[in-house]
Amino acid sequence: MSLIELLNYRRAVRHFDETQSIDPSRVEACVKLATLAPTSSNMQLWEAYHVTDSALKGQLAHACLDQLAAQSADQFVVFVTRQDRYKAHAKAILAHEMEHIKRTAPAEKQEKRIQKMTQYYAKLMPFLYSRGCRVWGMVRKLLAFCIGLRQPILRDVSETDMRVTVHQSCSLAIQTFLLAMAEAGYDTCPLGGFDNKLVKKALKLPRGSQVCMVIACGKRAEDGVWGERFRLPFETFYHQV
Repeated sequence: MSLIELLNYRRAVRHFDETQSIDPSRVEACVKLATLAPTSSNMQLWEAYHVTDSALKGQLAHACLDQLAAQSADQFVVFVTRQDRYKAHAKAILAHEMEHIKRTAPAEKQEKRIQKMTQYYAKLMPFLYSRGCRVWGMVRKLLAFCIGLRQPILRDVSETDMRVTVHQSCSLAIQTFLLAMAEAGYDTCPLGGFDNKLVKKALKLPRGSQVCMVIACGKRAEDGVWGERFRLPFETFYHQV
């Protein structure tokens, strides 16, 4: 399908056909495609839990408030943010960038580029993503305010702001997954209504993780799509300046 066909096909399916199953390996392939989505500073602070176990599916359906989409889903993919992994991810990205610079950059420019990447991933990223009872967030906000008196600066750097940034990046991966599933001929329903504590308990998620969204997956039933798609007028969203 073309992009426009994928977008028109993809709907939030509220009722899945429980007589039809989907191939777990194809769902896994769609998650792999989601890893190609962009993330802020390429930090990739998210992961996905692909749920196929029957007992665990029942727990997730209950955690998702027993919604019909969750109860009838054949499988789930739970997208989770992992801001707690910022140090390890920054270190891995820096190692990749160092190797890439040494392999591709002109010799006379390598030292400067390596220094720039080292400052960014060894110092700036750990500083931005660190958390500590909101203290680091207040320090970052104050520093951004002072620098902003002289030049443009990223100002949304509180601990809450950085949490939003991580969830924004995870959402890009989720949208990529939804379109990949549509291309595979599968249906999904993004569920934002869930008991976060119960989902984390069912998946045995670490304390530093946060559930971004639960995606119910399957094949739509005849009554799976509830009503015609409604969107506000285009002028509501689009502003040329």
